Amino acid sequence: MKLRTKYILFVVILHLLTLVLTYFIFSDNKIYFIASEVVVIISAVIAWQLYRQLIQPLKLLMQGVEAIKDKDFNVKLISTGKHEVDELIEVYNRMMDELRKERTMQEQQHFFLEKLIYTSPTGIIILDYDNRIQQVNPKALQLLSVSEESLKGYSIDELKHPLIQQIRELQSGETAVARVDGVSSFKLQKSHFVDRGFSRHFIMIEDLTAEILAAEKKVYGKVIRMMAHEVNNTIGPVNSIMQSAMHTDQLWEGHEFDVLKDALQIAMDRNQNLNHFMRNFADLVKLPPANKQPIVLQKIINSVATLMSAKARENKVVFEMELPAGDIHIHADEQQLEQAFINIVKNAVEAINEAGGTVKFTVIPAKRLLVITDTGKGISASEHANLFSPFFSTKKDGQGIGLTLVREILINHGFEFSLKTVADKQTEFTIHYN
Repeated sequence: MKLRTKYILFVVILHLLTLVLTYFIFSDNKIYFIASEVVVIISAVIAWQLYRQLIQPLKLLMQGVEAIKDKDFNVKLISTGKHEVDELIEVYNRMMDELRKERTMQEQQHFFLEKLIYTSPTGIIILDYDNRIQQVNPKALQLLSVSEESLKGYSIDELKHPLIQQIRELQSGETAVARVDGVSSFKLQKSHFVDRGFSRHFIMIEDLTAEILAAEKKVYGKVIRMMAHEVNNTIGPVNSIMQSAMHTDQLWEGHEFDVLKDALQIAMDRNQNLNHFMRNFADLVKLPPANKQPIVLQKIINSVATLMSAKARENKVVFEMELPAGDIHIHADEQQLEQAFINIVKNAVEAINEAGGTVKFTVIPAKRLLVITDTGKGISASEHANLFSPFFSTKKDGQGIGLTLVREILINHGFEFSLKTVADKQTEFTIHYN
């Protein structure tokens, strides 16, 4: 029962009892009866005044309570002229002012935080209490190459993305560097914050690809230059001495030294091969900026296919083309891009065993996509992480510079690319051209 109802019942019952008592006075003394009635009326008026002074301000306070429930902190109460009530109203109004300021400050901070997350150059994923993805900023979507709908609301345990799978293994406060598709490198950091008394996690993803590639290039460039310097300083004089010896007829009179002469020739040829080997490495370091010109993509593909046709026949490999009828014009350095395609096709052909297979060129103009697919043995998980690393090769006599050169050329052009086995006997080298 409300306080107002209790008060009204109390006053009504009290005055009814008084009226009943005055009825008994009426029979004995009418003057006292009239006086009693006047007192009852005066008491009722006083009770009504007290009701207005005490209960009505409570109505105002109840309106304030309703405003707080509705989170409307702009409602303020007006003074009633009653000292005790006005003190309460003053405290209430101050409280509302503080709440309004606090809410405004929180809204501003929340807006700033949302803006900071949205524009951050670091990918940020915020999880809810059940480790479901609640918020993803645009940078994270870009780094993961997915849409917001494919992430939001899903548990990280349900997602198959390679980066998300590595994030799952992180504990709060841990940091790891993940390498995807053999080229892209990401710094993953998992942390937590307290929301309403409970812990929630968030993940930060930072793209380290450019920094790591630059550091790698600086290191292997220094190594290659040092190797080239030492090899050239050695091969030059040695070849000069051997050539002089080979052209000195007096040394080779008769046939007893023919074996030695043949050995010297083999040594000279080996030196030339070593020199060629070092030049290949030097070309990797000295790759010039791409001289981009308008070229027709199909022309380069057909040229590479023609150039590699002899090697393809040796491996019983058939080239298949799925090219659009109209010319696809791109801006690229024709020589560099052709060299990259040659290396890609060479690797694809060599990946196919003696039974033969196919290498297929597919151009998808709507997506500005070139896919070179081979039916080779595929790429294992352990090989995938190091595919484009310098000096890494899965071939017995590989130098480990073919795919590294491809990487440098495509990065030089600003093309996105990936190499992965998508199914049994289906390995795809995908290039997003501009």
